[in-house]
This record gives sequence, structure tokens and C-alpha cells, in this order.
Amino acid sequence: MAGKIIDINLFGACSISSVEPNQFVITGAKQKALFALLATAPFGRRTRSFLQETLWGQSCYDTGRQSLRRALADIKALMGENYGALISSTNSDLMIDLSKVHFTGQPGLHPFLEGLDIKEAGFTQWLRNIQQNPGQLAGLYSLTHQPHRDSVLPTVAILPFRAIACGADTAVLGDWLAEEACRSLSRSRLLAVISHLSCRELAKGIIDITAVRTSLNADFCVSGTLRHEAGQIILDADFVDTRSSRILWTRQFVHAFDTFIKNASEGVAHIVKAVGSAIADEALNHARGRVPEDIEDHRLLIAGVSLMHRSTLRDFARARELLEEALRRAPNTPEIHAWLGKWYVLSVFNRWSTDTKLETQLALDSTARALDMSPDNSFCLTIDGFTQSNLVRRLDIAEQRYDAALALNPNESLAWLLKGAVHTFQSDGQAAVLSAERARSLSPIDPFGYFYDALVAGAHLSDGNYSRAIELADKSIEVNDRHLSTLRIKLFALHFLDRHEETLAVGEQLMLRQPDFTISQYTKNHPSADFRMGRMMVQALDAAGIPKGE
Repeated sequence: MAGKIIDINLFGACSISSVEPNQFVITGAKQKALFALLATAPFGRRTRSFLQETLWGQSCYDTGRQSLRRALADIKALMGENYGALISSTNSDLMIDLSKVHFTGQPGLHPFLEGLDIKEAGFTQWLRNIQQNPGQLAGLYSLTHQPHRDSVLPTVAILPFRAIACGADTAVLGDWLAEEACRSLSRSRLLAVISHLSCRELAKGIIDITAVRTSLNADFCVSGTLRHEAGQIILDADFVDTRSSRILWTRQFVHAFDTFIKNASEGVAHIVKAVGSAIADEALNHARGRVPEDIEDHRLLIAGVSLMHRSTLRDFARARELLEEALRRAPNTPEIHAWLGKWYVLSVFNRWSTDTKLETQLALDSTARALDMSPDNSFCLTIDGFTQSNLVRRLDIAEQRYDAALALNPNESLAWLLKGAVHTFQSDGQAAVLSAERARSLSPIDPFGYFYDALVAGAHLSDGNYSRAIELADKSIEVNDRHLSTLRIKLFALHFLDRHEETLAVGEQLMLRQPDFTISQYTKNHPSADFRMGRMMVQALDAAGIPKGE
């Protein structure tokens, strides 16, 4: 009990009191609910807007804000100096120090928050969601991962490649190649991948697409053959839509027998990239011209994420419609909340938002909800870090989120990429390049490769590799010329390579795409503004003729 300040029991009759006897007892229903919401939050943090909406949602915004302040003032009066040691706050959120909380009670013995009678719709819904999913309580306390949910992602099966007129060694090779492809595909946050053991079991008999669909519940599958011919190993692979039995593509890879193992990673990478591209393209083609309600579940999210990283405002706006429809269908899927949070971040950061204050808060709310549902989800931690870094300039919190994500999943490529971006902002070029290049190696199929190229370019920029930064920036711009930070990276590199005319030309492109952009706006909003890289960027922007502003 050393260091503990407060006892909290959330099972049966909710009770909240000081660890030491006769110091304070929290008795008000909404005050108890406030502690329950904080105590069950990932890292003990909730946004003020979430608390207002949940506990005072029937009031207008200003009244809700005042009610929250009044509740906190009353709690502070009860707790005295213990309040400051337990609760910390900013303009946007509240946090309880979970290391100073002693939890009593036990999940399963009594109902969660039994008898806490609060009529607010937001609280009722939050409470109902937890009571209907008792397994979620374990996740809220970070004791274990939440139980498996039905996936809204496209599901892929990689069947072992059948050896034709070959020895046992080649048969083993076909199984190994499928396992490597399965392992690589499983790193994507946009695909659900059937385990290799399940695919191997099914492939023991004659492969039937209907069986793949019904037995494995797969939307797509990769199958094929391997043969040894004239000193070469030949792999023929087909990618099939299991619903229609339509072949979406075929690929053939040929290597000398003696060097096949050495070069096999190249063939696996081709297969994996082709799978990702085909699924994204198929989803986009299916979604084109259809209202969101008519798009199948397994196409909805991947189409939304793909459109979110397109270069036109029309596609970007359409992405939000699809993400919101995916969320309507699967409101308890944390990754969808995280993707929607990322949409808001990109909207604000790329200057497409018409209300940056509102969308900043919506981004924070979305990632907070994602972590409410799955606090040990590496992807949700990563997107929350992205939000903290790019919208509220809390690089310290962002780095904590990325480290937590990578501790859970060392292969979380986006966490490595965004951790590299934090190092870039902080002018730590060597660390930035190591993290960013690690991310690239772990992400063979993302439909937003331009984003990876842009951030890897930024990492090389911070390390002084200006020519490499320009090369990667140009590659990114070819795909998406609306990602304005990529233009700034190119402008920066050109300036410090003394290519003045080209610097001016990129400055003109930047102003054409963002006519209201100024240097003062950059220094006010960009995460790197307080570091060496930010000061160097200001020099480059000034040399490119960007207005200083107020």
C-alpha cells in the first residue's frame, strides 16, 4: 500500500475513499462516475470533452464545461492536498496517477458499478457496453488482451504451394514460402490473415475455393504450385476472390535452384505487395459510385483508408464517409476509431480543416476511445502518439506511446516510422534514419507508401543526407502532391544544397497549394519549431520567399 492515496471499488456498490481512514470519502454519483471513467482509461487519461459529453451531455457545451469544473472543485475541496498528488490536468484532458490507486473488488463477483444511477445517455451507453462485454474489463485494467472480435478487415489465406513432380525438399520449400508470405502479410493493420497452420490443414486434401471460403471464412486466398525444372525453381501463384472464384492476378517467379533460398525473400515481397495492392484496388473499384451503406464490411475500411491517403480533397472527404459507416457497423472496434482519429490529424495538419480547433479535439477523442477499448493495442497507441505529436506538440507523450506500442509489437511499422519522425523533429538525424528505415523494411504493402517515403525523406533531411531526402520526397510527391510537409522537406534540402532557383520554384508550388501559409504559422504550429531543424526550416522558407506573417 506504500504510495497509494485512494481506494477505488468498481464492482458491486461503487466506493471511493482515501487509503488512510477518515480522510475523505467521495459520495456524489457523478463524482464517483468521474473517478470510474478516469480509473478505467488507458494511462488514466480522458479528454475533458469526453468527460463532459459522457456525464453532462444533455447540457449545452458551456454548461457541461462548468459542471465538470464544479465537480473537480468539489473533489479538490474533499481531498485537500491529496488532489494535486493524484489528479493532473491540462486545458484538454485530465489524468489520474494509476500508480497511486488501490483497486479493490474483483471482476465477475459483482456487476460493474452496480446501482450507480446516472441518467445521462453517454454514461448509460458507456456502462452498457462494458456490462455487455465483461471481457473488456480485463483490458481496461491492462491485465490481458481483450478477447477476439470478428474482423471488419478483408481476410486472406495463403495456402501452401503444392510441389509438382518434385522431391520432399521442394514440398517443404512450398510450405515455407507460404508461411513467410503469411508472416509478412500479418504485419499489415489493414488485413486479417488466417494462420499458416489452419491453411496447411485445409491444404492436405484437394483445394476447393468453396472450402476456403466456408472453412476458413477467407475473402481472398493465394494458392499455387512449385516445380523444379532445368536447374530452376518456378513458382506460379494465383490470387483469388473466394466469393466469386475470380482470379485477380497470377504471378510467376523463377530463380536458379542453388540460389532460390537466398532470393526467396524477393519473391515473397512481390507476392505480399501484389496482394495488398489488389485488395486495395478491388475495394476502391467496388466502392466507386456506391453509397457507404451498400459497401460490404471487408471492403469498407480498406477503401476508406486508401482514399484517406489520396491526393484530392474529394477522395479525402469520401474517406471520412466510409470510415464513419465502418464505425457505425462496428462501434466497438478500436482500430476504426484510431483510423478516424488519423483522418482528423491529416485534415488539420494538411490544412484541409475548416475548424481546426474542433477537429483537433475530435482527433484526441477518437484515439482516446480507441485506447479505452484496447489499451494494449499497438496500433491505437501509435495513432494516439501521432495525434499528440502533430496536433498538440506533445513530443514527450508521443514518444511514450510509440515506445509502448513497440514493446507490445516490435514489428509495428507505423510506430517505427512515427518514432523516426519524432527524432526528426528533435534534430536527432541518426536515430531518425534508423527508425524510419526499420519502418520501411517492415511495411511492404501499405497503400499509403507516399507517407512512408515522405517521413523517411524527413529522417534523411535531419541527418544531412539532402540528396537522398530530395530523391525520396520526389518519389512521394509523384503519388501525392497534396502532402505539404513533403514539399517543405524538398524545399529545405534544395536550399541547403545551394540550389536557389529550384528552392524558389518549390516555394511557389507550396504557396499555390497553401496560399495562406506563413513562416509565423509554421513556427506556431509545427512540432519541430523549437528545435534546430525548425530553425533551419525557417531559414529555407525565408530564402524561398514564403511570407513571414504576423
